[in-house]
Amino acid sequence: MELYPRIGKNFDIKVFTNCRFGMMSWAVLAVTYCIKQYEINGRVSDSMLVNTILMLVYVTKFFGWEAGYWNSMDIAHDRGMRLVPSIYTSPGMYLVNHPVKLGTQLAIYILVAGILCIYINYDCDRQRQEFKRTNGKCSIVATYKTTASETKTSLLLTSGWWGLARHFHYVPEILSSFFWTVPTLFSNRYIKDYCLNQFLPYFYVIYLTILLFDRAKRDDDRC
Repeated sequence: MELYPRIGKNFDIKVFTNCRFGMMSWAVLAVTYCIKQYEINGRVSDSMLVNTILMLVYVTKFFGWEAGYWNSMDIAHDRGMRLVPSIYTSPGMYLVNHPVKLGTQLAIYILVAGILCIYINYDCDRQRQEFKRTNGKCSIVATYKTTASETKTSLLLTSGWWGLARHFHYVPEILSSFFWTVPTLFSNRYIKDYCLNQFLPYFYVIYLTILLFDRAKRDDDRC
């Protein structure tokens, strides 16, 4: 299967679907959900504001770091088109018809925690990008053997955030998605369809967690 399908010499389909259409639509939809909630209720809830701000900060971070994205497994090795922006914006879509009042204090806590996680995720990726740019000269590099006694020469980043855990950057990635989803809370007053209604906004977090665990395993196998 072609990992980098193109139309002609200059139109990269994967770049268009993942970045230009996918990520830009993510931002547009997040704002659109705010507008729709205002049309329905005459106001935008604090939960929707927190959700939208965090998503916009994340998308801004993505485009600021876009050059590093070309070296990620998502663009370099994964074969399928991702569910951006439909599933990724689903918490905001849920809040359109299920507004939640968080209160100023809780809203600020969630917003600050979410922005912190997005920053840590960015800094993890920045460290990795710098590590690759300098060919590992800014950290520890070694020839090593795997548990199967195979000799490897892959660059290993073992300092900074990456010194805390293997694939540490996935931790703030998952937490970021949690913090822009958790404004939906678990506040449905109706017993009927309770489980389904409360599961829907959290589907993205569950999906992303499974995806990143699988990606970490595949990346370990490649090293």
